[in-house]
Amino acid sequence: MANPSSQVLTANRLNDGTVLYRKADGWVLTLAEADVYDDKPAAQAALDAATAGLTRNEYVSPYLFEVRRENGVIHPVKEREIIRAAGPSVRADLGKQAQGV
Repeated sequence: MANPSSQVLTANRLNDGTVLYRKADGWVLTLAEADVYDDKPAAQAALDAATAGLTRNEYVSPYLFEVRRENGVIHPVKEREIIRAAGPSVRADLGKQAQGV
């Protein structure tokens, strides 16, 4: 059964707006690679670290969002994050949608 408090940390890369997901102390481009925080203290610590890193001007607007796991696959709970994970919605021929990610 999925943990109802499971969360992933996300932000946007500053130079091009690409959606990023937190992995260890860095960022990855796909939700499948992201760290999932199953407890609130771990999630808050990751958010605090990302917020402190804003001074490097590499990414903007870090925040946590709820996810669930099904058969080992991470799925966003909210529609907004489903759309962000799929890539730009205006160009299905570019980005993650075109790559089938």
